[in-house]
Amino acid sequence: MRPVVGYVVIAGTMVVALFAMLWGWRYSVPDLLRVSYGLPLIWGVNTLDTIAGPVDRWSVDLVSLAVDLFFWFATLMVAQFIALRRS
Repeated sequence: MRPVVGYVVIAGTMVVALFAMLWGWRYSVPDLLRVSYGLPLIWGVNTLDTIAGPVDRWSVDLVSLAVDLFFWFATLMVAQFIALRRS
């Protein structure tokens, strides 16, 4: 029974990491519409509308993406270590 709990913890951490990396937050003011991606750091910004009109411009910060990936992989490894240590 205990190994099942460990696998559930690992799967839950994987789902949280996936949503944190891919979920977009919308920032909207009258002359700007942006969607930002990434948690804890914003690694991608999709600008959809500006005062000059509609655009589709992506801005990706590779350092922030690498830090986000490292953070979530480290979190997953710690969760796996704790889950397997307790079983």
